[in-house]
Amino acid sequence: MLAGMLCIGVMTMGMSAEAAVQDRNMMQSAEKQGDRAIKAEKLNLTNKWDKVFAKSDKVDHRKVTFVNRYGITLAADMYVPKNASGKLPALAVSGPFGAVKEQSSGLYAQEMAERGFLTIAFDPSFTGESGGQPRFVASPDINTEDFSAAVDFLSIQDNVDPNRIGIIGICGWGGMAINAAAMDTRIKATVASTMYDMSRVMANGYFDNDKDAGALAKERYANRQALNKQRTEDYRNGAYKNAGGVPDQLPEDAPWFVKDYYTYYKTERGYHPRSLNSNGGWNQTTALSFMNMPILSYSNEIQNAVMVLHGEKAHSRYFGEDAFKKLQGNNKELVIVPGASHIDLYDNKDKIPFDRLVAFFDKKLK
Repeated sequence: MLAGMLCIGVMTMGMSAEAAVQDRNMMQSAEKQGDRAIKAEKLNLTNKWDKVFAKSDKVDHRKVTFVNRYGITLAADMYVPKNASGKLPALAVSGPFGAVKEQSSGLYAQEMAERGFLTIAFDPSFTGESGGQPRFVASPDINTEDFSAAVDFLSIQDNVDPNRIGIIGICGWGGMAINAAAMDTRIKATVASTMYDMSRVMANGYFDNDKDAGALAKERYANRQALNKQRTEDYRNGAYKNAGGVPDQLPEDAPWFVKDYYTYYKTERGYHPRSLNSNGGWNQTTALSFMNMPILSYSNEIQNAVMVLHGEKAHSRYFGEDAFKKLQGNNKELVIVPGASHIDLYDNKDKIPFDRLVAFFDKKLK
């Protein structure tokens, strides 16, 4: 692909003449900018429908790409309500942590498009069909930026109202979504669904509310030593060791929430060949940056609307409730779904309160 594709790089099964002209104009404009040009990576995007959910006949779908502030090209699926006209409210969706857009985020995006929103579900940097090297690494900074890059892209679409853009983050990307909302004032409304605070869990482990601060500090130091030793080994070996995804065979003593993950990532329900959780997992040293650079530091300064959505029985519920306590203002909502587990809010349409999400975004994206 030629250098200089500015936030657009649309690939579709039959690109429209209008989109092709816009694409060419963007490239020509960027080429004039030289070293300051926004340049796209060449991505290998599949044209087939390979989602874990059925394709809706109520929306139009196409593949799109856009570039983040670090020069990484992100791949996304765009869903547009059929026969839509005028400028639409738009939503960018991503997550869960270690998933791909063909899984939960795509389901959310398609469902919200059926309800009148233009949506994109994107693969975060270094994962799925998106670009970035090395592969299979996460970053609290770059992955927060991914949401803002999605807003960049949506803001210049002819059929999007740039003043009516929201985001949805699922699982680990719920925390990233709130982090993005603290930074990016263009994000008018945010939903964090079944969220994790990835900085917190990587620094403290699970269920840290009753852990002694001194003991946690010792654990972190030991973890840093092990991870930095692994860095040396990775460089010596010329490859990054992976941490492993959800195990192929569950041990009898596996925690119940790991069994919950298994029912999604390792079965026909949610398995996808590009999903890290379904396969080899993240690079082992991914945790280092999260341990040292916590997200949500300025979430108390978010002035736009936020909804924190969690299942009553979710093991991760404490992440959402504690994050909600930091939020300020009367435009923040905590929604607890009765009887729902963490994984229920990935794909269980009987549990995910889509009508509640529509009401929230309709009100906040006016």
